[in-house]
Amino acid sequence: MSSIIHANFHSKRLVNQISALHKRRWHSAFVTIYCSRAFNELLISRDSIKFSPLSSDDVVIDVTKDFSCFYNINQPSLTKLVKEKSLNQLKGFFHFFWEAFQDPTIAILLVRSVFSLGFGIKENGPKEGWYDGGSIFVAVFLVISVSAISNFRQKRQFQKLSNVSSNIQVEVVRNGRRQHISIFEVVVGDVVCLKIGDQVPADGLFLEGHSLRVDESSMTGESDYLEVNHSRNPFLISGTKVADGYGQMLVTSVGMNTTWGEMMSSVTRDCNEKTPLQTRLNKLTSAIGKLGLAVAFVVLVVLLVRYFTGHTKDANGSKEFDGSRTKADAVINAVVQIISATVTIVVVAIPEGLPLAVTLTLAYSMKRMMADQAMVRKLSACETMGSATTICTDKTGSVYRSISSGLEFSGSPTEKAILSWAVMELNMNMERVKQNYSILHAEAFNSEKKRSGVLAKNNADNSIHIHWKGAAEMMLTMCSHYYDLEGEVKLLDHLERKKFDEIIQGMAASSLRCIAFAHKQISESSDDDIGEIQQTFEDRNLILLGIVGIKDPCRPARAIATECGILKPNNHEANDNGLVVEGLEFRNYTDEERMEKVDKIDVMARSSPFDKHLMVKCLKRKGHVVAVTGDGTNDAPALKEADIGLSMGIQGTEVAKECSDIVILDDNFASVTTVVRWGRCVYNNIQKFIQFQLTVNVAALVINFVAVISAGEVPLAAVQLLWVNLIMDTLGALALATERPTKDLMDKPPVGRTEPLITNIMWRNLLSQALYQISILLTLQFKGESIFDISEKVNDTLIFNTFVLCQGFNEFNSRKLEMKNVFEGIHRNKFFLGIIGATIVLQAMMVEFLKRFANTERLNWGQWGICIGIAAASWPTGWIVKCIPVPEKPMFSYLKWKNFKCRY
Repeated sequence: MSSIIHANFHSKRLVNQISALHKRRWHSAFVTIYCSRAFNELLISRDSIKFSPLSSDDVVIDVTKDFSCFYNINQPSLTKLVKEKSLNQLKGFFHFFWEAFQDPTIAILLVRSVFSLGFGIKENGPKEGWYDGGSIFVAVFLVISVSAISNFRQKRQFQKLSNVSSNIQVEVVRNGRRQHISIFEVVVGDVVCLKIGDQVPADGLFLEGHSLRVDESSMTGESDYLEVNHSRNPFLISGTKVADGYGQMLVTSVGMNTTWGEMMSSVTRDCNEKTPLQTRLNKLTSAIGKLGLAVAFVVLVVLLVRYFTGHTKDANGSKEFDGSRTKADAVINAVVQIISATVTIVVVAIPEGLPLAVTLTLAYSMKRMMADQAMVRKLSACETMGSATTICTDKTGSVYRSISSGLEFSGSPTEKAILSWAVMELNMNMERVKQNYSILHAEAFNSEKKRSGVLAKNNADNSIHIHWKGAAEMMLTMCSHYYDLEGEVKLLDHLERKKFDEIIQGMAASSLRCIAFAHKQISESSDDDIGEIQQTFEDRNLILLGIVGIKDPCRPARAIATECGILKPNNHEANDNGLVVEGLEFRNYTDEERMEKVDKIDVMARSSPFDKHLMVKCLKRKGHVVAVTGDGTNDAPALKEADIGLSMGIQGTEVAKECSDIVILDDNFASVTTVVRWGRCVYNNIQKFIQFQLTVNVAALVINFVAVISAGEVPLAAVQLLWVNLIMDTLGALALATERPTKDLMDKPPVGRTEPLITNIMWRNLLSQALYQISILLTLQFKGESIFDISEKVNDTLIFNTFVLCQGFNEFNSRKLEMKNVFEGIHRNKFFLGIIGATIVLQAMMVEFLKRFANTERLNWGQWGICIGIAAASWPTGWIVKCIPVPEKPMFSYLKWKNFKCRY
């Protein structure tokens, strides 16, 4: 014997009894327990659970009186929200600090600082001898700290964006009406509405619906769809996808309590994924580092040979090495100094700022794109979108406008448009129709069938009716009769069928979506016959009710080709302006024809998911970087195949979003243009920093190499070079990574797949600036003391100060790779100006106040003026150089080496 337990969850009745916090706990525990009981009873007998008609605030569950099974329920059995974790698995700030310590260059510098510290104290005592080694250690600590902070902030930024990308909108029934909420707000006891393309947000039980089938391949690995119904399988698992039909589910478990949550608890998302561009830059950094090691090895050998052959002299003009008469301590000190000089060259050669620049640029652009209504789900999409050569898109869906009567329509945009037309124009009483008819069975719409149907019983006379709606040309083949204007049934003969075909073609030519309605009354039937009728859901010999044309309204970006300028008026045939084909025609091309015509096609009408997928594959084979926009489940194959998939955040199904790399949050096609502009901006900013960074590395490497070979010493001390690297790698990256997109970016052709990362224009710019810096600084190295009548220490400071200021002024040149006016738009980038100002202030502090730390001497106003004047000359130098034309063909392509490929 069973009894009815009636639970009323009306918020007004509870608000005075319990607090909001206790309310949620009570609600969760109560519903979980009774759903667990209902779940258990469902396994025993379907008849044990009865759902009675509910008000908007009531839930009625029929359970038995025997509560013995609840005695074993405890906290672990109901929820496992907190799992045991080890502290050493937590990735905090010090994890990134330790990672930075493991850099080989840092390790070399630390060893060097230890040796310098030891020998310095031995030679000059602890009071004066610690400066050199201590300075290097402090500089290394600063570099590590900046790197760790940058990586830590990047990790947090990516985690924040990852949480946003997981914030799926779910449709639930609350307070008697359907509403959309975040998946994170779903609680036990909610009634969730599911349709094709949705992701099941939690574990639960099937309440009602028709033809509901789910794809559980993500959980079970089985590709077959599983039918969900009351009799055999009423269970729904979170993380699965709705493949067909629609229905409602009662939530029984959420979060980590679900099957999906338990499985995913041991899996973490990799927020440190390497993009293709980062991989290319790592290779570039590695190649330059190897070059630096080779140069350093040559320098080491040369300096050791010079020293031990007596070609080097001390401050008094005597030989530093004089055979056995030279003390062992002096030899060791000299060798350490030589090794220090070669280590300095290695430090200068490695452009460690390149990966950091990419990270900063991508993190900044992802944040700004979110503000521009574009959410990046995959990091590499930021840079790839800048190289897109082709964008494939479907026209946008119908606009839904609520009516003044207060009714709210749910369903697809097409269904909303039809229902609003029926209510507003035809005065249909929806409530009366619902009361007069009972739905026996339903076939949901999908892209393969292109139709949907319902089997309904008239409650007044028990007659059974079948109603179909779908694509007009398909529905017409299912009909044998039609209703005329007087409501009489007429035979749909060949002549009438031709007239309807012409009507459909005329609507399609006017960019209307043609939907046809058909009906058939079967007979009066008893409840015993309903099961047989459901198995014979007839779809032939129907009566055509009518055809409607739905206009897909254009967004501001214009979705329909003839209205947005993709096609010229009356361009319905193949001509010089482009090709218009239908999906069937494209599908029936031979491989050779398809590859020949695919990039000439501007519009492919009436295309199936297979056609879209095939077109994307062909475009990629032709070398295009393909972006695809879509919002339906049928778009998923093309979104997955494309280089960049863009889905719509409002109307897009969860399947489409999961297959995409970027989600357009406002469903505005104009946002795609914003995404492309940001993608090109990312690529352009990274190229700017590469030009800037390599200029520093080339100049510093050549200057130190020449100075060491000729004079046996480096003009820039290790601490000074570390300071240059700190400024260039971090502040320079920040300055150039935060440049906003400009209008001229969209005037240039896309980069594509095969374009080199370092273009001829960049080679021209960086080599000219590096040559200027090399010539000036080597002149100061060898003739500076005599030209300006200054001491060696002041001359070294002059070289250091000029070198740093040259980089600061060259940052302006790097803002524009091709334009001569490098100051255009500079007033809008306050961050850039702030970083340049901070660089100058810090450099002044290094020179004027940190003499022992930076190994510098104070400069007077005249000497500062000389440094600034030399550095400022890089502006006119850059202007003149940009007047020199460069060939379009990549520079390394002129090399005829066999199997030689340059991907930089």
